[in-house]
Amino acid sequence: MLPVTLDRTSSEPLPVQLAGQVRSLVLSGTLGAGDRLPSSRALAADLGVSRAVTEQAYDQLTAEGWLEARRGSGTYVATTRTTTTAAAPQMTSRPTGVTPRPTGVTPPRFARSLPRSARADEQARRSTSLRSPRLDTGTPFFDPRLEPGWRRAWREVSVTAPPRGYDDPRGLPELREALAARLGRTRGMDLHPDEIIVTAGTTDGLRALLPELRPGPVAVEDPGYRAAAETVLTYGREVVDLPAVETVGDLGDAVAAYVTPAHQHPLGRVMPATDRLALLEAARRAEAVVIEDDYDSEFRYDVAPVPAMATLDRGRVVYLGTAAKSVVPTLRLGWLVAPPDLHELVLRRRAITHAGAAWPSQRALLTLLRDGWLDRAVRSARRVYAERAPRVAEAMSPYAALAGPLAGMYSTWLLPEVDALRARDAARAAGFEINLLSSYARTSGLTGLVIGFGGVSDTELDQALTAVTGALGS
Repeated sequence: MLPVTLDRTSSEPLPVQLAGQVRSLVLSGTLGAGDRLPSSRALAADLGVSRAVTEQAYDQLTAEGWLEARRGSGTYVATTRTTTTAAAPQMTSRPTGVTPRPTGVTPPRFARSLPRSARADEQARRSTSLRSPRLDTGTPFFDPRLEPGWRRAWREVSVTAPPRGYDDPRGLPELREALAARLGRTRGMDLHPDEIIVTAGTTDGLRALLPELRPGPVAVEDPGYRAAAETVLTYGREVVDLPAVETVGDLGDAVAAYVTPAHQHPLGRVMPATDRLALLEAARRAEAVVIEDDYDSEFRYDVAPVPAMATLDRGRVVYLGTAAKSVVPTLRLGWLVAPPDLHELVLRRRAITHAGAAWPSQRALLTLLRDGWLDRAVRSARRVYAERAPRVAEAMSPYAALAGPLAGMYSTWLLPEVDALRARDAARAAGFEINLLSSYARTSGLTGLVIGFGGVSDTELDQALTAVTGALGS
């Protein structure tokens, strides 16, 4: 029997309690790599809970990479990482292997796509009326039914007196309190509000951090977040390519490693637990920091969101969060949580330079958090993405290989560059913009398409997919 105790009086769900305690047993070494766990049925009997509780906990830990299920044998503590990339960049024929779809998500036939959502069509009409619809990784779904709450937040801004003089360089105190509560509830981070610095977005947080690091290059995932690599170069630092689908054993002379572990941008891979621990160990040896961009972390359809990497080592990880994917990118708000020494350096410079996020945006986000608007927005978007992701998979799987699990607001498809270009051009001729995977790659050579489905309507999505698949099937 596992040494775990469940508290039925706690507000924390039993599967979450069980997953957390098993995770702690692995981290502490009580459970070692390769150890076999009791079956979900046996553990449920030992704990006096339903089997659904133990199955949910095991599924969550398997998705995070702490456990691995071996067919016909049982569930074990993971010994190796799981690679989710499904194809090599140099392939010359269309791939046949596709990453399995998440349990419980049954994609409809593409020709009989899901029922049209009037609110999704209206949202996309408004968001794309001034430009061509973009099927990109950064445009989230905005539910028009939530517009009254959005307008109410800005009305409150208009009747609230702004601070006298310059803002607190850490950000609006009430907002930091609300963010600390939310990060504790959704990302497993136990924070005091004063540990949070409100930023004008992820790249603003990176810009605040870079001057405080010791001289040296910064490792950035390849393929990876283009704005992060460009920001590093702008600050006069060398960018070292960090393979996005390999275990990192050595950071060399890099002083930091910029990663997106919850949902790798743009491949969509979740960094397995064993890879997270290996990266942290490499950072300790190099006396480097890990910069965790918690990109797109809330939008999982099969299991609960994977806990933040910062929960494993708060003294080594700088955490960057953003409201861009859960609210709108143009709000230009994010947050930074750094180890104490870096926190003080960042704060001191921001106080001198008067850097910080705009007070009206901070005040609006505070209202959205207090009113529960943000939680409703995330739930609404998650439902839409869970419907659209399998529709994209149904259309694309005959022609390309899925690079990661179905999650978030986009999916990445591996195929030869010549095919990707032909599909991109066909989409453009139909009035849609789709990104090439090669535009995110520096030396990896990966090619394909990155298809977003957040900022378009259901009708527009089907039109774009028709153009893409028509080109790939010709």
